[in-house]
Amino acid sequence: MAGLQKILIILLVLVLVLLALVFSLNNQMAVSLNFLLFETQPHGVAVWIILAFVVGALVGVLITMLATVRTSVSRRTLQKRLDRAEQALEKSRAQNDRTL
Repeated sequence: MAGLQKILIILLVLVLVLLALVFSLNNQMAVSLNFLLFETQPHGVAVWIILAFVVGALVGVLITMLATVRTSVSRRTLQKRLDRAEQALEKSRAQNDRTL
């Protein structure tokens, strides 16, 4: 089953690469982008779109990593609080057992 999954992933990647190649060959008109303070060198439309996709993917990965770290820190903090509460509960139960 794992072998079939790897083959399907490889086929999907190859199809995406082929689609990107066809897209870039059909969109070769050179354009430059104007930002507030500067203008870029002219490149094909496909280059700008693929670059925007890659930058967006990298930003998405970065945001996901930051959220994962934040969740991990929060989980660790809550686990410590839970451990302290369980210890306090055990201590309280031990004291109640001695008084009875």
